[in-house]
This record gives sequence, C-alpha cells and structure tokens, in this order.
Amino acid sequence: MPINLASGFLTYSRWLLVTEYPAKLRACLEAIPADAIWRPPAPGSNAIGNLLLHLNGNVRQWIVSGVGGAADVRERDAEFATREGASAEELMAHLEKTLAEADAVLARLTPDELAGRRSIQGREVSVLEAVYHVTEHFAMHTGQIILLAKMMAPGTIRFHDDTGGLATPVWRDGITR
Repeated sequence: MPINLASGFLTYSRWLLVTEYPAKLRACLEAIPADAIWRPPAPGSNAIGNLLLHLNGNVRQWIVSGVGGAADVRERDAEFATREGASAEELMAHLEKTLAEADAVLARLTPDELAGRRSIQGREVSVLEAVYHVTEHFAMHTGQIILLAKMMAPGTIRFHDDTGGLATPVWRDGITR
C-alpha cells in the first residue's frame, strides 16, 4: 500500500473514531430521556447502554489490545447481559477514554505496520483489517443508536441540512478536519 494511501486511511479512521462518531453519539445521548439508556426497544434487542458497552469492548479488544498489545480483559457476554448501571454520561466518558487509547495506538502505527498480522478474537487478521473492522463496526452501531434515539426523541436529532439537495453536515459546527 503506498505510504500516502496508508497514512490517509489511518488519519481518516482516527478522525471517524475520535471525532465524528462520538459527536453523533453525544447528540443522541443528549436528546433521549435519561431513563431510556437501559431500555431496549423490543424484547431480545439491545438498549443503547448495551451498545455503548459493546463499542467500548470491541475497540479495546481489537485496537488497544489486539493491535496495541495491552492485556485483553474483555467480557463480551456482559456487554449484552447488563440491564442497568452507568448513566449515559458515564458510559460515554468511558468510551471516549478507550477511543483516546485506541487513537494513541493508531497514531504510532506506520504504513508498513498495516500489513502486520495479529490474532484477535480467535481470528488471524492484518492490522489494516483490524482497523477497518473497528471503524465499520463502530459506524454500524452508531447508526443503530441514531435510529433508536430518533425513535425516542422524534425531531430532535439532525445531522445534515438538505437545503438545495445538498447534505451539508450540521453536526460538526466548530469541528474541523
């Protein structure tokens, strides 16, 4: 992979994980009622609190531990079994701490290291695959949280201005890239 492409991949992945996705999650958490964080939308579904625990566990296991070499202490089943606990603010603060640790790992990577191999969650993957997995996995669950929040607080969450047929981001006022 050419160095500029690899560096661009890392830079954009870091921006998504540290800036875009957390900003959207914070907007959702601010919009929903405080008691909604542990309320699943339907039987057999995950509450937003579970999804935040799951995102934290995934980032920690795949990037902080799998790529960065920290001890893997994940209890994946507990991410989904929890039915009450931390507030939205506490969950988000914990997730942002993990994202900062992951960002430090990604900041140290060189383009050549993206081809390195790791064993993560019983899978043999390249570092590039691990970063891509975490980024797309985070995006998917962020989308779920956005949908749940929009259902719980209709009309309060808006990320784009569609005036004139353009999808102009409004969620990142004051945030530059």
